[in-house]
Amino acid sequence: QVQLVESGGGLVQPGGSLRLSCLASGSIWSINNMDWYRQVPGKQRELVAGITSGGSANYADSVKGRFTISRDNQKNALYLQMNNLKPEDTAVYYCYAHVLLYSGTMMSSWGQGTQVTVSS
Repeated sequence: QVQLVESGGGLVQPGGSLRLSCLASGSIWSINNMDWYRQVPGKQRELVAGITSGGSANYADSVKGRFTISRDNQKNALYLQMNNLKPEDTAVYYCYAHVLLYSGTMMSSWGQGTQVTVSS
């Protein structure tokens, strides 16, 4: 079993910044790709950013130049630094991880989400 817990969401004014964190726990041997998604009610969940185990990152066009994804493999942690936030960034943000367990089983797991609201 794998558990992912996000934190760091909240209310911020346009142009402000937030840093999201996601901690993975369980019988983890290693973690491959880790991603941040976001979802607005009634809309499809969309990929915001992803990062490989080697640190190679990719971003949605809408957040390039404003968001930075990073990870700490020692802590099994994923981060998203969000700068110059815009109202359209308002969403529930979820982390998603591809995890290899001690048993040899590969699992893909979602966190519970953290709310980000950008409003003046």
